[in-house]
Amino acid sequence: MPHSSDITLLYLIKQVELAIRSHLDEVVGAEGLPSLQYTALTVLERRPGLTSAELARNSFIRPQTMAQMTAYLEGHDFVRREPDPNSKRQVLLFLTDEGARAISRLKPAVAGIEEDMVGDRDEEQVRQLRVALQSSRQSLAGAPPH
Repeated sequence: MPHSSDITLLYLIKQVELAIRSHLDEVVGAEGLPSLQYTALTVLERRPGLTSAELARNSFIRPQTMAQMTAYLEGHDFVRREPDPNSKRQVLLFLTDEGARAISRLKPAVAGIEEDMVGDRDEEQVRQLRVALQSSRQSLAGAPPH
């Protein structure tokens, strides 16, 4: 068994991501949504009026995948498209009332996943974890891939 210091942070973070996604898939699947679609809806909740390309970047998926996902979400009345008033070629995406209701129904269960993840930490430890993760994300945002 490798010593815990021999396990890379990248590996540990990926394992946490996979565990979160497994739990998230189970919770949001009850609403008929895969976790990637749920993520896209929560992005639109925070930032309404994104283009499909912007939504893809903010949802961590490729634009081609977002095109398929948007069709699914629109077909299930979770999102709507509106012409961009500043560009005749672009279309903006917004949550529908049904999309907002789906997120509201799922929030308690999704919050429960986060509570389970940090359940043995006190409030200050959770704050420190949040700060460390945000800092790590910002550091990588400006760094070129190796």
